[in-house]
Amino acid sequence: QVQLVESGGGLVQAGDSLTLSCAASGRTFSSYDIHWYRQAPGLRRELVASESSYGTIYYLPSVKGRFTISRDYAKNTAYLQMNALKAEDTGTYYCAVDCDGTGSVDFWGRGTQVTVSS
Repeated sequence: QVQLVESGGGLVQAGDSLTLSCAASGRTFSSYDIHWYRQAPGLRRELVASESSYGTIYYLPSVKGRFTISRDYAKNTAYLQMNALKAEDTGTYYCAVDCDGTGSVDFWGRGTQVTVSS
């Protein structure tokens, strides 16, 4: 069992930055694929960024160059640094892990709200 707790969301203005954190507990963090998803009201949840256990990184094209995914193994925490935020980045951001590299999410966090005012 893995517990994921996101933090760092908030209300910001367009152009501002935020860093989301995802603290993991329950099992070792280093061998997981880490994902950040977001969901805006009325829209489907979408994958924003991923980092595999091997270090392969993916970004949604609309956030590439503005967002950075990373993890601190010592703290068992993943991060999503978000710069130059836009109104369309508004949504609930979820941390998720794939524990065995199958491509499916095994555990989800409860999410943290990010609201960007234009």
